[in-house]
Parts: sequence; C-alpha cells; structure tokens
Amino acid sequence: MSQQDNIHIIKEIYDAVARGDVDAILERVTDDVDWTAEVAENAAPWHGPRTGKPGVASFFNDINTSIEITTFTPHSYAAGADDVHLLVDWTFRPIENGRETSMTMHHYWQLRDGKVARFRGSEDTALTAHAFAG
Repeated sequence: MSQQDNIHIIKEIYDAVARGDVDAILERVTDDVDWTAEVAENAAPWHGPRTGKPGVASFFNDINTSIEITTFTPHSYAAGADDVHLLVDWTFRPIENGRETSMTMHHYWQLRDGKVARFRGSEDTALTAHAFAG
C-alpha cells in the first residue's frame, strides 16, 4: 500500500474514534493486533498492553468510562511503507474529579495488508497521573 493509503486508513480510525464507533475501529485491526499505550506507570485505566480485537475494545471501554474528551486533534502525519507516525493534541477530564488536562501524544501505527497490526501511544504520564490524583 502507498503512504497515502496508510494515512487514509489511520484517518478512518480517528474518524471512528470521533464518532465513538468501536466496531469500525475493530474492522481496521488484525485479529492479533498488538495494542499498547506505552507508559512507565499505570496512571490511567487505558494504560498497558492489549492484544487482539477484545483488547482494543477494552482499551476504548476503559477510556470511555473514565474520561470525557473535549479536544482530540490528530496532526503532523508521516508515513512509510507500512507505518504511520503522528501527533495528537488532546484535552480530557477524568469523570471522577473533572480536572482538565491537555497534552500532545505521539501515536505510532504499523500496518499489515491494509489493517493495523501494531499500535503504540505515548503521552505525558506525569500530566495524566496528576489528572487522576485525588
């Protein structure tokens, strides 16, 4: 697939995220997808490794039940033959305390046969931990 095709696939996933359409996201990942929010701590429910489509579904469930996202803006896409890198500006509030937090994340996607085989997300874990602190 071309670099533009790879970027298009990832943009479709972000469009599905914006709609809250987890089924559409799952259609774009391999059955054995390796999905991880790579962080040093478990400051948020969505942190840590997940595998397969059930793991991806649980990742989004953990996000959707723990925070309200007020801004989510992917930008600065760069693609290779089988991968896509980009930045995502986002603002969220934990449901429990409403403490608003903003940061820029890095997302890395690897594709195989037009589907996501590997996802890595990194964020400012100190900011995330502060958002969830009591």
